[in-house]
Amino acid sequence: MADYRTIEGETTFTVEEKHSRFIATAAFADSEDKALAVLARVRAENRTARHNVYAYVLRAGGRTRFSDDGEPAKTAGTPVLECIRHAGLQDVIVVVTRYFGGVLLGTGGLVRAYTAAAAGALQAAGAVTMREVVEGSVTLPYALYEPAQRLILAAGARLAQPQFADAVTLTWRQPAGEENALCAQLAGLCRGDASVTLSAPFFAPFQGFADTGPK
Repeated sequence: MADYRTIEGETTFTVEEKHSRFIATAAFADSEDKALAVLARVRAENRTARHNVYAYVLRAGGRTRFSDDGEPAKTAGTPVLECIRHAGLQDVIVVVTRYFGGVLLGTGGLVRAYTAAAAGALQAAGAVTMREVVEGSVTLPYALYEPAQRLILAAGARLAQPQFADAVTLTWRQPAGEENALCAQLAGLCRGDASVTLSAPFFAPFQGFADTGPK
């Protein structure tokens, strides 16, 4: 599956406009349940706010949703959604909480304020590229530790901290689809003295991997 861009974790960014306060919360959410959980939490934490505008974009099924939450149509949820799309992000929700300051901003002022808050939160979060990877593990004798480590690193994998006991356990991640060659090399090195286990593919940040996978 193709790489995609998202954010890690959660961040907030605040904009003030004519005494109104716009607090944007941007968070990673790779399912609708997770996105709605973020929305429910932000609403619960800001019960006295006038509005909790939101938008989210999910990779699975290209699902998008947004809400103006009582603001004039296309002045709140749409600008927030456009910020996510303009940044090229998926699996992201942005909730912008507005505490009304007593001064009407007009449609243009609302668009600018919601855009600035959402864009600021996304910029503060920073983007990360996600790649489909597998996690592998092998337990082998100490004599094979260094040559096995060299094979794993040469394959462009990201090696975790080794675990030392009666034998050495090496754990790594590498782009999905590239694991068969490494498994064959490790099997040849170990000559049946160890077995390699592999996880099912999953998405993870690919920083630290050799960039050998598909674009």
